[in-house]
Order: sequence, then C-alpha cells, then structure tokens
Amino acid sequence: MTNSIQKKLSLFTLIFIVVVIGLGAFTRLTEAGLGCPDWPGCYGHVGIPLKEATIEKANQAFPDTPYELSKAWPEMVHRYFAGTLGLLILALFIIALNRRSEPNNPLKLTGAILLVVIFQAALGAWTVTMKLHPIVVVSHLLGGFTTFSLLTVLAIRLYQPARDFTYAQVSSIQKWVTLAIVLVVFQIFLGGKTSAHYAATICIDLPICHVDGWYEKANFVEGFRLWGYNAETYQYGILSGEGRIALHVSHRIGAIVVLCMVGFLLWNLIRIESKTCRHFAYAIGALLVLQICLGVINVTFGLPLFNAVAHNLVGALLLVSLIACRSFIWLQKKHEASNV
Repeated sequence: MTNSIQKKLSLFTLIFIVVVIGLGAFTRLTEAGLGCPDWPGCYGHVGIPLKEATIEKANQAFPDTPYELSKAWPEMVHRYFAGTLGLLILALFIIALNRRSEPNNPLKLTGAILLVVIFQAALGAWTVTMKLHPIVVVSHLLGGFTTFSLLTVLAIRLYQPARDFTYAQVSSIQKWVTLAIVLVVFQIFLGGKTSAHYAATICIDLPICHVDGWYEKANFVEGFRLWGYNAETYQYGILSGEGRIALHVSHRIGAIVVLCMVGFLLWNLIRIESKTCRHFAYAIGALLVLQICLGVINVTFGLPLFNAVAHNLVGALLLVSLIACRSFIWLQKKHEASNV
C-alpha cells in the first residue's frame, strides 16, 4: 500500500512541477519577479495586499517599489505553488525514509531532491533580495529544471517501465544521449542568461542577427560575465547592446548545435530494433521541432508572452525526455547485471 502511495505521489509531483515551472516563467516574463519586494511575504503580508489602507502602508514601507497588483499576484501565486511543491517532496522523502529497510527504495535520490528544492527556495529568496541578479535568476531556472529531471528519474525508478531492448543494443548510444543532455543543459543556461539580461529581443531577424556587423559588435566578455555588476537593481537589464547581442547570438548558435546533436541521436535511436527506442525518438524529435518553432515565433513576433512561456516549458520537457531515455538505458544495464 505504501509503495502504491509513493508511486502515485511521485507521478502527481512530477506533473505538479510542470505547473510550477510554467508559473515561474510567466512571473519572469511579465516582469513580476519583484512584484513583492520582500520574502517570503508580500509587502509584509502573508497574502497579497488588497485593501486600500494596506496598500498605502505597503507603499510607505517600500517607497522604491510601489505596489502593483498585476505584478504582485503572479509572484505570490508562484510562491504558493512552489511551497506546495516543497511539501510534496518532503512527503516523498518521509515515505522513503519509512521504507528505508526495503530493497530498491530510492531514499538517497529522494533525499537529494529534497536538498535541491531547499536550495531552490533559497535561490527564490535571493532572486528577490538581490534584485534579479542575473546569475541568481539563471541558477533558479536551472534549479527548477534539475528538480524536474530528478523527479523524472524517481518516477522511472518507482514504476520500472517495461523495456524491449537489451543493453548491448543501446550501449553504443548512451554516450550520445549523455552528450545531448549536456548540450541541452548548456543551451538552457544560454537561454536563461539571455532572458535574465533582457536580451531576447535584441536581434529581431533570422537566422542569426539583423544588426549589421554583429560579429564585430558582439561583446562576449561582457555578455558572459557572471558576477561583479554591483547594480542596485537588475530589472530590465544593465548590459550594453553589444553584451546583449553576444548572449542572443550565442543562444541561437547553441540551438543549431543542439539541433545537429539531437538529430544525430534520433537517427541512431530509430535504427535500433526497439519500439521503446523509436517512441523516445519520436517524442524527442517532436519536442525538438516544436521548440525550434517556438523560438522562431519568439523572434518573429517580438516575444509573445504565452509563446515565450511555452518555449520555457518545452525546453524543460526536451531535457527530461533525454534524461528519461538515459534512465531507461541505466535501468536495463542494472537489470541485466543483477541477473548475471
């Protein structure tokens, strides 16, 4: 019975984090990251200030960040959902802890997820207190995707899905799956940095950048600087146009590299005599094509909000689909080793 609860809760948490990631992207893209200038409350309140007298006190307490309901509610809704996610992961850890004497109980993995989400909460606080410092914003994004990836691995470990291939069939491609994961993670980093520095609309044409002589103007040293900005706030960005061009162009070139690498992986997956591998190839391929289309729409139509949110979500799904593929290979290797 406990195992059934653990499995169902892991699946529910996996679905729930997709909502949290979407809300986080929506908050960031609507400039609501500082919608509540304090943490964990909002202008000193547990909820969103709604009464006129409360709003007046909030503005007096934080004169540099006047209260805006349209920005406060996305920020607090995201915090409420993120807090609920933390409680769900805590419940998963408690269940795993109670089953620690049972074989194949993923206690270490569940503990790792709990530690990641605790650090993720700290990053959420620093995002506010450090006024959207770019490296903190990017780290918060990567932390969310890491939590999503680990929850995917946990669900696969618990459900032990069927596989119709042998390890010998897939051993030669596991290095390509791993490389694809590394490249996608780096591409997510580039996308997060581009967004955190408000560089998403600096280049408004395809395929690389409309700015004449962009390759001479792009300042990669400034664009890839991680620390030491010393600004009072980082909202709306502090980089020069040249630094933003460098980030945007890097993200586009990264997309081309990911397209080639993942395309090569898909070709190898489809060649394997396995429905499981082909299904992975179709799913990853569909997500890759969709992600590229969403990126093109972002550029062509000036970063429409819901398209940009979808671009974040599909990027996360592309990553976890590759993580799932790698986990299936690992499970098969472990299964065959235990039967020797």
